[in-house]
Amino acid sequence: MTQPTPAPLLEVLPRDLSAYRKGNTGIDYVHRFDSGRPGPHVLINALTHGNEICGMVAATHLLDSGVRPLIGTLTISFAHVEAYEAFRADDPFANRQLVHNLNRIWSDEWLDGPQDSPELRRARALRPVVAVADHILDIHSTSQDVVPFWVYPDFARNGQAALAMGAQGRVTTHLVMPSGLGSGTPLIQHGRHGVADSHAGVALVVECGQHFLRASAEVATATAQDFLAHFGLIDRAEPAQPAAAQRRFALLQTCMVHTPAFQFVRPLRGFETFDEGELIATDGDAGEIRAPCDRCTVLMPARVPIVGREAVYLTRPISD
Repeated sequence: MTQPTPAPLLEVLPRDLSAYRKGNTGIDYVHRFDSGRPGPHVLINALTHGNEICGMVAATHLLDSGVRPLIGTLTISFAHVEAYEAFRADDPFANRQLVHNLNRIWSDEWLDGPQDSPELRRARALRPVVAVADHILDIHSTSQDVVPFWVYPDFARNGQAALAMGAQGRVTTHLVMPSGLGSGTPLIQHGRHGVADSHAGVALVVECGQHFLRASAEVATATAQDFLAHFGLIDRAEPAQPAAAQRRFALLQTCMVHTPAFQFVRPLRGFETFDEGELIATDGDAGEIRAPCDRCTVLMPARVPIVGREAVYLTRPISD
């Protein structure tokens, strides 16, 4: 088994969210503000995974500071508070999910299916919240300390928005999914947001950095504000900056952990590169993972591989 990385620095810890439970939508932990003026409906979603605390910081900041939309409608949601409340400082990665991954079950097959879990119950409750939103920002973080990056299906509407916001220099790296995620349906591909030829709006994930770092919470808060400003719901807080250089990666393959013997050939954090055919990991009787191309870049390698969960994303740089 791959050796786990050292325990993380816990700069940001959970806070009590009970004051935010009663919103105004009839759904716990969902708050909606209508400007009364024409404009898009924007959803800022936090805590899809229970230990991704930066989204909580961003969402509570918007609520505590009294942000209200100048146009359109703003919805702020805390997705998986049940998992969030299971946080333990001595095992801060354990409450990512309780049973299912809340960010892999947004298909009709799962949502209309017979299975039950805390995640399925919450996704079913949030289904109308996600469906009604024109534009979605789903705030996430990573187990390893890497640069923040966008994640989105390869639709023009998503790329244009992410590149426009990335030009400001806050989040300048992009993971583009030409053929979906490959391990389930994420929230940002639910319903019309997963269809290329629809009139749906933008749906992005922002991975803000390592879960428990203060810098990740700052990125999450600023990116939520950037997203709202991009669609005109709030005024831009900062003057325009010279366009920043950006880099994009196309997702080639999502590799899963199949056996307890899974191990990487060397410790990985993310954004390491491999030559075509180079060995990346072995997975017992399930075989090997090798780079499918030159300059193959690995993203989000599992900190501790768990059978049935993602091991690593294999990508290639996109040359514009």
